[in-house]
Amino acid sequence: MRDQPAAPLVSASGLQKSYGALKVLKGIDLTMKPGERLVVIGPSGGGKSTLLRVMMGLETINGGSVTLAGKPYIRAGATPARTVIDIAVRRSIGMVFQHYTLFPHLNVMQNLILAPCKVRGEKKAKASERAAALLSRFGLGEKLAAYPSQLSGGQKQRVAIARALMLDPKLMLFDEVTSALDPELVGEVEQVILQLAKQDMPMMIVTHDMWFAKNIASRVLFCAGGVIVEDGPPEQVLGSPKEERTRDFIDRVFHIRQ
Repeated sequence: MRDQPAAPLVSASGLQKSYGALKVLKGIDLTMKPGERLVVIGPSGGGKSTLLRVMMGLETINGGSVTLAGKPYIRAGATPARTVIDIAVRRSIGMVFQHYTLFPHLNVMQNLILAPCKVRGEKKAKASERAAALLSRFGLGEKLAAYPSQLSGGQKQRVAIARALMLDPKLMLFDEVTSALDPELVGEVEQVILQLAKQDMPMMIVTHDMWFAKNIASRVLFCAGGVIVEDGPPEQVLGSPKEERTRDFIDRVFHIRQ
């Protein structure tokens, strides 16, 4: 008896998003299997970050739907204001942004335990123990009492990743998490994400760093003009793209085609 293929972790159908007359997503369809690492590349304004924000439930939509682990998650209503988002499902997704979004008045430990204690009612002692273990794993064990203003950009981003992991997400979203960092700090954040990849953490990543994309992706999506132009393994999309629009983008911007 053949093994049945794994059910999709994420299934998005016909996603549409407009800001007034500007159509940013024009009917995106995608599925994502458990354990996949989906890297989204493309020109600025192509819809990459909007797609991640929709997946996080931070944006209303004009059309389409999303399911997560077989559960209805997001569904378009009669108007964008009537978009239906299941908050309980959203809590199983973690997102890390370009600009850290740490609470400046809380120290590192307090940033990590706030959501587990407030959202899930976890005991402070247990949450603190988990937070300390995560921070130690990410090379931040000595920064428990430090405040965000006392951290480097790379340290802030690693704290932001640890904070997202405190809610045991089924899916992690990373939106240009290294683009605001000095070049020498990029590697330490990418190593943390690569560490998560080795543990089969499902993730969607928007990045302009093609070295990182090649090393972490199990699939690459090239998005432009609000649609998915090409979808395939990294060696194909980044090395031998089929679509002329993808080839032009790779050649002109990244110069990495082989």
